[in-house]
Amino acid sequence: MIMIVLSVFGARLFQLQGLDPKAYAARADAEGLVTVPLPATRGEITDRNGQPLAETVAGVMIVADPLRTRANAEKIARILADKLDLDYFEVLANLRKKQPDGDLLRFAYLARRVPSTIAKSAIDAVTKAGYKGVETRPDPVRTYPANDVAANLLGFLGTEGKPLSGLELAFEKLLAGKDGHETYEVGGGNRIPLGENTEVEPVDGHDLTLTIDRDVQWYAQRVLRTAVENSRAESGVAVALDTRTGEVLALADYPTFNANDAGASPKADRGSRALSNVYEPGSVEKVLTASSLIDAGKVSPRTRITVPRDLPVMDRVIHDYFDHGTLRLTLAGVIAKSSNVGTVLAARQFKHPQLWKYLSAYGLGQRTGIGVPGETRGLLPALPDWTELTQATVAFGQGVSVNALQMATAVNAIANGGELISPSLVRGRAVTGAGEEVGTDIATRKRVISPAAATATARMMEMVTTQGAGTAPGAGIAGYRVAGKTGTAQQVGKACRCYDGSLAVSFAGFAPADDPRFTVYVVIQKPQGSASGGGTAGPVFRKILNYLLQKYAVPPTNTPPAALPVEW
Repeated sequence: MIMIVLSVFGARLFQLQGLDPKAYAARADAEGLVTVPLPATRGEITDRNGQPLAETVAGVMIVADPLRTRANAEKIARILADKLDLDYFEVLANLRKKQPDGDLLRFAYLARRVPSTIAKSAIDAVTKAGYKGVETRPDPVRTYPANDVAANLLGFLGTEGKPLSGLELAFEKLLAGKDGHETYEVGGGNRIPLGENTEVEPVDGHDLTLTIDRDVQWYAQRVLRTAVENSRAESGVAVALDTRTGEVLALADYPTFNANDAGASPKADRGSRALSNVYEPGSVEKVLTASSLIDAGKVSPRTRITVPRDLPVMDRVIHDYFDHGTLRLTLAGVIAKSSNVGTVLAARQFKHPQLWKYLSAYGLGQRTGIGVPGETRGLLPALPDWTELTQATVAFGQGVSVNALQMATAVNAIANGGELISPSLVRGRAVTGAGEEVGTDIATRKRVISPAAATATARMMEMVTTQGAGTAPGAGIAGYRVAGKTGTAQQVGKACRCYDGSLAVSFAGFAPADDPRFTVYVVIQKPQGSASGGGTAGPVFRKILNYLLQKYAVPPTNTPPAALPVEW
């Protein structure tokens, strides 16, 4: 009898330990297996100095066992809806969620990526009320510690953790990693300790390091915001480049948004206007025309040009922004005074294909390929469509469209001794979701103009910031030689597809002018009242450039400034 009793107990113990395949299978069918995700930790996005711009912090998911919550589903749903600001009916449906065959599920999501402290408060309330079947599991939360800093570049994640824009979207494969999962057996509402248990560990995502300097980005955004608000403008952008490497140190947009609460801002403010918006650059483009003419040997800074009050071209008449009689200006004077008429007369030294080829070499009409979704190409009129009027207007920046980074890169080529460097936003090398390789390791360089032509153009640009000679002496920085160029351009309205009276005012330049270290470009779109490139965008340019020179301890060159004749 003793042996018979021991045999019965032994057989039962064998079953409970899960060693009897038939008993195990029967129990699994009766109770079921539960599979839960093991989320991977998303890679960080940091600035050039390792400061986090986007990071992942501890968070949890709140899950339920509908088999255990069905009896008190309404009361549990009310508690969680109040504590977590969730939709009551959605929570209730998940607490009662069923399989296709009609049986209740053993696992259902109630909320994802909830900060740990908030989740604990909610679970404690459920437990205190005496209800069971709701618990938490690790679920990392994406956060942006600097709020709006570089938000237009970074993008953001949706409520389900999927990237919706910016670098988060472009580098999803790199950042996301691969989630794992764990499958285990439950019985009587609890996990069976010695039941089936399999686990696939998650693979965490990789970090992405940008060329952005978080401090410079923050400062550029704040200065830009002040200028846009003070001028009652529609928007503004600012680009700061390392002249020698083409690395983007700041790419600021305003209006912007807080990446931690993207839904609170209009959709139009969540992308980067510096990359997606195209506009006619106006007089900043004159330095590209002038440098091309000098490189081709057609003119020099001292070339004399007689500038009439206006200039008929085909069926149009071209004017300057200021009223004047006949002027006798050098090419340096044409740039310093920003004369449309003078620029058109100088550009007549070119046949149509020549100017088009130079502007194409400067990157106009082509994406920079920096790696952010939504970048536009701009518009450089096709060569077969060029007429005498096309060449005239394009020469001074109308009839051609650019994005801000594209134009900053072109001006940077002049600062960099005539060599165009493809701009970089990512340090090292990375591959976008579209399969494009980007980064500082693969930045390209090509010569557009000779070093001599670049130097001559830079000296003419110095005259713009020279007191008494140029249009923007206020853009100068005490102790430094600053090269710059103003821009004021008519813009095409969406409604009429014609010039609607609105303007884009801008300023581009670099310093020190004779040994450039940083290039800055600022554009203010549709300012109200009296606005100009020198008076509205110039101060933003000066503040950002001065901040860069001081932060990176760039000493003045202590060389005499350019002194070119403006008139003859």
